[in-house]
Amino acid sequence: MLQQDSNDDTEDVSLFDAEEETTNRPRKAKIRHPVASFFHLFFRVSAIIVYLLCGLLSSSFITCMVTIILLLSCDFWAVKNVTGRLMVGLRWWNHIDEDGKSHWVFESRKESSQENKTVSEAESRIFWLGLIACPVLWVIFAFSALFSFRVKWLAVVIMGVVLQGANLYGYIRCKVRSRKHLTSMATSYFGKQFLRQVSVFWM
Repeated sequence: MLQQDSNDDTEDVSLFDAEEETTNRPRKAKIRHPVASFFHLFFRVSAIIVYLLCGLLSSSFITCMVTIILLLSCDFWAVKNVTGRLMVGLRWWNHIDEDGKSHWVFESRKESSQENKTVSEAESRIFWLGLIACPVLWVIFAFSALFSFRVKWLAVVIMGVVLQGANLYGYIRCKVRSRKHLTSMATSYFGKQFLRQVSVFWM
C-alpha cells in the first residue's frame, strides 16, 4: 500500500522484492545473512580503524583520506541498499520528481505468517548497534579534530558524520513510519470489527 504524507513529502511502501528472502528455516538460526552482517560492520569499522591508525599505516594524508572516503561510500551504499533490506526488512531512499520536489520513500517488509522466520533478533541487534554506534564515534572525532585544530582532518570526519548520519536518519524514519503504519492498520481492523458487531446486533 502506498501512502504519502503531504507535510514532509514522505511515502511508505511495502518492500516489493523481499519475498526472495522468505525461507522455511527455523528462527533458532541466529545469523541468516552472515555475508550481509559482515559487510554491514566491515566498511564502517574499517573506516574508523584507518582514521585512528592513519599515522602508522601511511605518511600520506591524501592516501588515508581517499581510503576513508571510499570505505565510507561503500558502507553508505551497502547499508542503504542491501543490509537494511536483508537484516531488518527496511529500506529508504530519496528521489526528485519532475517538478523538482524531493520525496522521501520508506519501505518495510510486509507482515506475514513467515515474518518471524525471516527476521533474526541477532541480526537486528547487529544492524542497529552498528548503525547507531559508528555515527556517534564520528561525531566524537569531529569535536576532537575541531578542538585539536586538525583542520585538514575535519573534512574527512564531516564526511563520516554526513554519510553514516544520513543512513541512521533514514532508517530511524523508516522504522517510525513502519510502526505508525502497523498501528493504523490495527486500529482500522478493530474499528471494522466493532462496526460489524454493532451492525449484527441491530439487525
